[in-house]
Amino acid sequence: MSEAAAEPATESAPELFRILFLGDVVGEPGRKAVAAMLPELRDELKVDFAIVNGENSAGGRGITPKIAISLMRAKADVITTGDHIWDQKEIISFLGDEPRLLRPVNYPEGAPGKGTLILQTKKGKVGIINLQGRTFMRDALENPFSVINEVVDEMRRETPIIFVDFHAEATSEKVAMGWHLDGKVSAVVGTHTHVPTADERVLPNGTAFQSDAGMCGPLDSVIGSQIEPVLEKFLTQLPAKFGVARGPVRINGALVTLNPATGKAVSIERIARTWEE
Repeated sequence: MSEAAAEPATESAPELFRILFLGDVVGEPGRKAVAAMLPELRDELKVDFAIVNGENSAGGRGITPKIAISLMRAKADVITTGDHIWDQKEIISFLGDEPRLLRPVNYPEGAPGKGTLILQTKKGKVGIINLQGRTFMRDALENPFSVINEVVDEMRRETPIIFVDFHAEATSEKVAMGWHLDGKVSAVVGTHTHVPTADERVLPNGTAFQSDAGMCGPLDSVIGSQIEPVLEKFLTQLPAKFGVARGPVRINGALVTLNPATGKAVSIERIARTWEE
């Protein structure tokens, strides 16, 4: 009797890496919703790493040290920001002490804090880049398309897993950045407009992209603000104070699944949940 031929060895599928990104947290309602929902989402979606944009978490404008700590206690591994990062003055010294709170990397040299971070996880190192656009934005920062090249090249020496939060107003600028970084980073996800876009996809060279993740803020609002003052402003053109709205909160974000060996994305999925206190 001849011996049975041995079965050919098969390569096991690579263990995937999942990054959950939550869009701009707006005010107390957004903070409470993220604190309640993020731990649950991490378990439900089998998340390995969570990033939260907290730039509107202090009354809709900026972030404070206390809020940043509370978001990290709610299992946010890193907090990104944007053009409102300086609105709460006490955050300036905190930026120098807490590396997990980022400000846009393309601020001029000498600005407090940093715009990049690499953290070790059980499945390898993860690089995070906070970047801000220039089109229709209030701050004239360094050209993000020029700055990002050197930043990504340096980060890729340590890890292929790189997530970019591109905080920008113009959809065209965000889409262009996605194509600019396709194949160089794992994901480019936009923030700032507070409205989630339906253009999530994996670009041809393996970069997950979405123009805007949306916000974690009040559902019945105008991008997080109370409806009546905003309508009054549009109707009269007179100055008005926009307070943060109340009621049910919509948690918006994106789940990026990637191969940790290559850093290339396998999929990107919009995440949307409603939370009521």
